[in-house]
Amino acid sequence: MKLSIIIIGDEILIGQVTDTNSGAIARTFGPMGWDIAGVHTVPDDGHAIREAIENAMKRSELVICTGGLGPTKDDITKRVLCGIFGGPMVRDREVTENIRRVFALRGLEMNELTAAQADVPQSCRVIQNLLGTAPIMWFERDGRVLVSMPGVPFETEGMLPEVAAAVARRFGDGEVLRHHCLMVGGITESALAQLLAPQEDALPPCLHLAYLPTPGLIRLRLDGRGSDENALDDLMNSTVARLKTVIGPHLRHDGDATAAGIAIEACRRAGLTLGSAESCTGGTIASRITAVAGCSDVFLGSVVSYSNAVKQGLLDVGASTLAEHGAVSREVVTQMAQGARRALGCNCAVATSGVAGPGGGTPEKPVGTVWIAAATPGQVATRLLRLPGNRARVIDRAATEALMLLVELLKQME
Repeated sequence: MKLSIIIIGDEILIGQVTDTNSGAIARTFGPMGWDIAGVHTVPDDGHAIREAIENAMKRSELVICTGGLGPTKDDITKRVLCGIFGGPMVRDREVTENIRRVFALRGLEMNELTAAQADVPQSCRVIQNLLGTAPIMWFERDGRVLVSMPGVPFETEGMLPEVAAAVARRFGDGEVLRHHCLMVGGITESALAQLLAPQEDALPPCLHLAYLPTPGLIRLRLDGRGSDENALDDLMNSTVARLKTVIGPHLRHDGDATAAGIAIEACRRAGLTLGSAESCTGGTIASRITAVAGCSDVFLGSVVSYSNAVKQGLLDVGASTLAEHGAVSREVVTQMAQGARRALGCNCAVATSGVAGPGGGTPEKPVGTVWIAAATPGQVATRLLRLPGNRARVIDRAATEALMLLVELLKQME
């Protein structure tokens, strides 16, 4: 069965807001066996919304749209849905009570504009939005279903399990879809594809490999589809085991994870704590690590040593080392990593120093030149990177490579 996703909002089209709802919807419904027929982004325009909905309902059994349900004049989705599915607008008592509850929790008074969010087409069934004031509306026509959800990502993602349960009850069991990710590093995408070619050629039709490269890591995803859940799971497990054997030392993590998550888990397995000393990455590594829930048992802190004075004062980088080798050097990042271990009291540390651009490069050290280091209780490893791209990409890649260098060191200790 097919699912079409419609994202409504001028703010998405002009790039003011990044759409995350379509990804959340796809991740929820893909494993339930739904094929994503497409994602269509439309402006806050009645004709465009209606056309997108009508076209989506011709090609898909299920349509989920988000956005345009707020209390202001530019939020017109409800009126369009009323025109498509018929019936007058009616004020839903339960939605009104839900809005009062939400406003009371926020210490706000409900005004008439907000109260009007309880007005819904009589042709819909309401699913209460427990996280906000805009109701979720369920419409049916000719055996097909449209679900209209709020555009606020927190509300959409939070209420998706409730919507998914309702969809499962309505359509019953279908094909089973399974995904399994392996995080791979230290190899290019093309080299990995060559390495796995015999395995990939031998895959049965129900299995498929996808290569999803990110700076410094490749997410290798095995997709499986079938009607027999147990048989599919057995086939997926045996195939993953073979892939892991072939990938060998390039395997960084079994499962879907970020570089920070992989590093945190590696430190946790080893019973070690972690800190960072960052120059060109400017706190990016620390930010990534603290985005991982539960990292506090491993991560102790960070020193953003952007200036040489901070490198010397907080990390004990030698003035003579800086004078002789420059801030972007093997010697400096080595001392930064060792200094972070002392200053932060952590067992392990990663360090970065480089030229992120767009200026600051020299013939000897052009933009994209980055030295990284990783230190454990018994070893320090360094690596010189020559990274392409703009400033953001250089910083992104350097942060990932530093974390992966630490993971390599910790794997040697296992």
